Amino acid sequence: MLGTLPDLDIFIDFGDAVRNFTYHRGFSHSLFVLPGVAVVIWLALRRWWAPVRAAPRPWFAGIFLALVTHPLIDAHTAYGTQLLWPLAVTPTSWATMFIIDPLFTLPLIVGVIALSGWALRPSASKVVVAGLALSSAYLGWTWVAKTLAEQQAHSALADAGVEYRAMFSTPTPLNSVLWRVVVLTDDGYAEGFDSLLIDEGRMAFRTYASDTRALAEASDLWAVQRLRWFAADFIRADVEDGRLVITDLRMGQEPSYVFRHVVAERGNPHWKPLEPERLMLLFDRGDLGAVWQRILHAE
Repeated sequence: MLGTLPDLDIFIDFGDAVRNFTYHRGFSHSLFVLPGVAVVIWLALRRWWAPVRAAPRPWFAGIFLALVTHPLIDAHTAYGTQLLWPLAVTPTSWATMFIIDPLFTLPLIVGVIALSGWALRPSASKVVVAGLALSSAYLGWTWVAKTLAEQQAHSALADAGVEYRAMFSTPTPLNSVLWRVVVLTDDGYAEGFDSLLIDEGRMAFRTYASDTRALAEASDLWAVQRLRWFAADFIRADVEDGRLVITDLRMGQEPSYVFRHVVAERGNPHWKPLEPERLMLLFDRGDLGAVWQRILHAE
């Protein structure tokens, strides 16, 4: 229950689609806030629940770690976590894991099941420790995998003579061996994939355009500034039917992205802000099958 507590901010309506998108994982995931929350919960439980009074220190450690490890794990995904809220620093997005990764989660689930059914047996504690060790080791592996993928990307881009401003890498859905790499260029971005399980030669990148002129013209609008800040500028701008659409390039892949927001309409002569609208994405099951095919076969 404590491990899910920070995510209850998803039920808060912050005012519009961009605010709901960028304020999530904010104050409720802050390392400045959660220690205080842990103290309050611990004090309340110590007063009204005998088990906490009987073992206050272990219970405080459990409450504190359950809360604080939540945003730290979230920071390993691509979404972005505001670990230092209320400081206006770019959200942390280490992006070493996909938001759902069975190899990270299953060992922990097995430990929970062991404690739920056989808590008094010594073997239950061993299962918990083993599950935590396996899960942590897998998390460490994702850092190694990310480093390997980015090394391949740097080498391929250098060989191709591609100049870029920044790089973002993230694993594809449900695995940590097929990596997607995005780099920002002067007129847009480039996307490439690298599987760590096969030798496919030099990593290939495809270039895509972004409407940098429209983005510059609308740069004074709050929603545009907020989305650029939240995604560390890994966005694409498009003008569709006279409306400015901002796409977060970190979550999804060409041509399908999870978070696309309409934020402005073309005026005379300036862009006018609109009530932000999130454009919904329809998932195709075939996309996931294509990911698994790509893990073992070069393009």
